[in-house]
Amino acid sequence: MLQRQAERFGNRPLFVAGHVRWTFAETASIAACYAGALGRAGIRAGDRVALMCSNRAEFMQAFLGCVWLGAIAVPINVASRGMQLRHILENSGARLLIVETELLDAWRALDPASGAIEQVWTIGRPPALPLPAGVTSMAFPDAAEPAPPGKVGPGDTAAILYTSGTTGASKGVCCPQAQFYWWGVHTSQALGIGQGDVLTTTLPLFHTNALNSFYQALLTGATLVVERRFSASTFWADMARHRATVTYLLGAMVPILLSRPLSPDDRAHRARIALAPGVPAQFHDAFVERFGTRLIDGYGSTETNFVIGADLGRPPPGSMGSVRPGFEARVVDEHDEDLPDGQAGELVLRATQPYAFATGYFAMHDKTVEAWRNLWFHTGDRVVRDAGGNFRFVDRLKDAIRRRGENVSSFEVEQVLLSHPDVETAAVYPVRSELAEDEVMAAVVLRAGATLAALDLVRFCEKQMPYFAVPRFVEFVDALPVTENGKVQKFKLRERGITEHAWDREAAGYQVKR
Repeated sequence: MLQRQAERFGNRPLFVAGHVRWTFAETASIAACYAGALGRAGIRAGDRVALMCSNRAEFMQAFLGCVWLGAIAVPINVASRGMQLRHILENSGARLLIVETELLDAWRALDPASGAIEQVWTIGRPPALPLPAGVTSMAFPDAAEPAPPGKVGPGDTAAILYTSGTTGASKGVCCPQAQFYWWGVHTSQALGIGQGDVLTTTLPLFHTNALNSFYQALLTGATLVVERRFSASTFWADMARHRATVTYLLGAMVPILLSRPLSPDDRAHRARIALAPGVPAQFHDAFVERFGTRLIDGYGSTETNFVIGADLGRPPPGSMGSVRPGFEARVVDEHDEDLPDGQAGELVLRATQPYAFATGYFAMHDKTVEAWRNLWFHTGDRVVRDAGGNFRFVDRLKDAIRRRGENVSSFEVEQVLLSHPDVETAAVYPVRSELAEDEVMAAVVLRAGATLAALDLVRFCEKQMPYFAVPRFVEFVDALPVTENGKVQKFKLRERGITEHAWDREAAGYQVKR
């Protein structure tokens, strides 16, 4: 793809991050040269390369170098800490860690024996302290002698993206080369992207949404501009500065932008459309009226693709849309039997093109078989299909929480809570947010005779998990509701919601450090 599009579009700009600007031709050369740098460091096809980096050019240099060489990139959420980070490194078996220096302490805090890291490349200033024995380090290198393209096929894994576990540890989704191609094809078609469009994202490159926007630009002759992070106060000014025509939002970002004071920046931009899955229906008209940017809903996941999408003007806001060409979708019961239209059930999916979906979970064969049983991918999401073939999201069957665009594993949060010496047991579950997604709530049973302040428990969590996973609400209870065999009945906790006895860290004025 890189070679073909370099010949086709040449000096047309493809990628912009800060002061860095690459043409299509330069991007192909950069991929080859960083593949050379990886090869010089002993990385071979199939080796995993962990990448802990924010939205900056080095992320794409390393990622493209990996996929050109045939190595496997392992992008890691920069907020990962403690048990989650250890699991990702151990599960992936990454030999090389490429990390921004200010994030290095998150790795240093782990057991040096965990994982298979042999080398560290640091982005930014040199590390102040030495690394564990046996691990070599160097500054992120300049481009090396270009390497020839690796002998990779469409089904070979390009990246392992870790998505939060729902009843266990995070799972590494094996994303083949062709999956990113089909992401680019289907998403760009849904958004009407063509030559001359400027795609601007504030979402993190270590997630599927922003990463596949690179492929949208690559395949259409558009330009991708990557901002470091989402800022509600400067969002529209940034869109105007970049002359953006297409942008990307998450459900919670829309009400945040609508809550801002009116500004001349609201209409001083060219953004005609935004991919905005999960936006509640009541916000659509207000958003278009104020900002002049249309919102497109849709459905996809790290394991799948742009499977379900809405066209402008139909169906009405609040619907995910209908199945896109190239995919099949069913709504089924617990036995995988089809349910009639209008009845809620689990959404199961498959693709008609080879390798348009992920190929499984890395080194978790049992989880792969479970998710892809009966040859359909089981999303764990409960939906309703209407007689017109449009799907509406109801809720999640899985024990997961979606907060500010991040998937939070209740299992992983519970493991941190249970590691506190004063905690006997705990259950973590979602409660509704005023921003249209979830907030994290924990019901906690203390050990006999123990006393613990909710704020102290939150501070304990803050050191051991990503900031977005730290519970906002904490309620100390005498016991958790359980079944006859001792399984926690979380549906009862979700139904009860936020009680008058719950402690709210935002109401208390405590801000978790990022």
